[in-house]
Amino acid sequence: MFTAFLIKYAEIGIKGKNRYLFEDALVSQISHALKKCEGKFLVRKTQGRIFVDAQTEFDFDEVVEHLKLVFGISGICPVVYVEDEGFEKLCETVVDYMKEVYPDPNKTFKVQARRARKNYPKDSMEINMDMGEAILNAIPEMKVDVHNPDITLNIEVREMIYIYSEIIPGPGGMPVGTGGKAMLLLSGGIDSPVAGYMISKRGVKIDAVYFHAPPYTSERAKQKVVDLAKIVSKYTGPIRLHVINFTDIQLYIHEKCPHEELTIIMRRYMMRIAEHLAKESDCQGLITGESIGQVASQTMASLISTNEVCELPVYRPLIAFDKQDIVDISEKIGTYETSILPFEDCCTIFVAKHPVTKPNVNIIRRHEHNLDEKIDELVKIALETDEIIIAE
Repeated sequence: MFTAFLIKYAEIGIKGKNRYLFEDALVSQISHALKKCEGKFLVRKTQGRIFVDAQTEFDFDEVVEHLKLVFGISGICPVVYVEDEGFEKLCETVVDYMKEVYPDPNKTFKVQARRARKNYPKDSMEINMDMGEAILNAIPEMKVDVHNPDITLNIEVREMIYIYSEIIPGPGGMPVGTGGKAMLLLSGGIDSPVAGYMISKRGVKIDAVYFHAPPYTSERAKQKVVDLAKIVSKYTGPIRLHVINFTDIQLYIHEKCPHEELTIIMRRYMMRIAEHLAKESDCQGLITGESIGQVASQTMASLISTNEVCELPVYRPLIAFDKQDIVDISEKIGTYETSILPFEDCCTIFVAKHPVTKPNVNIIRRHEHNLDEKIDELVKIALETDEIIIAE
C-alpha cells in the first residue's frame, strides 16, 4: 500500500528566514541514507513538508530503519497519495485504507484534517465530521474518541490528498553539518562514542582522534575503536579517524613527571594534539566523554587543568550524566557491546596508585618543564605518523 513517506521535523520548524538551509540539509542527509537501501527514491520538499517517494520496489522495513538514523527527523509517516476526485471517492479510499491497515476494527479513532488548499469545498472541521461519519457507517465496530484515540487519521488536502495514520519516531535533533564541525577524542570506552553521538545530534559534523600505545595496547584495541567509529558513523556520516601513536610520549612523561600526575599530564598532551588536528581540519571545538567526578581525571580541578592547554572550546555533553544514563544511550545506539570488549586503550596502562584529584595548574606546568624540548619532538613525530582511517 505505501509507496511514500512524509518526513516530519520539529526544531527546524521554528527557524526563521534561513529555515530552507536546514530543510535542504535534511533532504541531503535523507538522500545519503537511502543510498544504502535497495531501490530508487526521490526526496523532495514542498510547502513545509519533506516527502520520500519510492520510484521502484523497496523493502519497507529497511527504509524505515535507515530513516530512523537521520538526525533532524522527528517522525516518519507512511503515506498514501490520492488525486482529488471528489469527497465521495475520497471516503471510499479512506475506508479501504482503514480496513487494510487496521484489520482488527475494534479500535477508536479520530480524523484530523488539514486543508492547505483553501479552494477545497469543505473546511477542516467539515472533513473531520463527514469522514468520521463515513468510516462509522462502513466499519460500525470502530468508535470515535477525540481525546485519546487508538488511531489518529491524518488527511492533508494539498495539490494531492495525503492520508496517513502512523508516525514512527525519528531520532530528532538537527541535520548533520548545520552545526559546524568538531574533533572527538575517541577511546574504546563507553562514554566517548555516546558523546560523539550526542554532539552530532545537534547538527555537528565530527572527526575523531584515537591515541594508540603499541605494544602496551594491541591491534585488537585499535580495531575496537575503529568498530565504534563505524557504529557512530551510521548516525553522523563518515568519520575521519586519526590514529596517533602515543607510546613514546607516554613513556617519556612516565619517566620525567611525578606518577600521581601522570594521567593529568598525559591528558593535557592528548588535548594539545587533538587541538592541533582540529585546527588543521577547520574544527570549531573538541568533544570529550567526560562526566564530573567519574574518575580522578574528571574532577572539576582536573578539568580546569586539561582545559588550560586548549584555545578551542571543549564540549562535554555527558558532563552531568550518571554512568547508567550513559550506558542506556550506548545500548540504544548500539555501541555498548563493543565498548565493553576487554581490550584496553592507552589511558588504562600507566595508571598511578593514587592519582591526584585536585591538581594545581601552576604545579602541573612546572613539572611539564621537566619534559624539555624532547617532548615537542615526540609530539611532532606522532603527528607526522598520524594514520587516517575513514570509518563508515
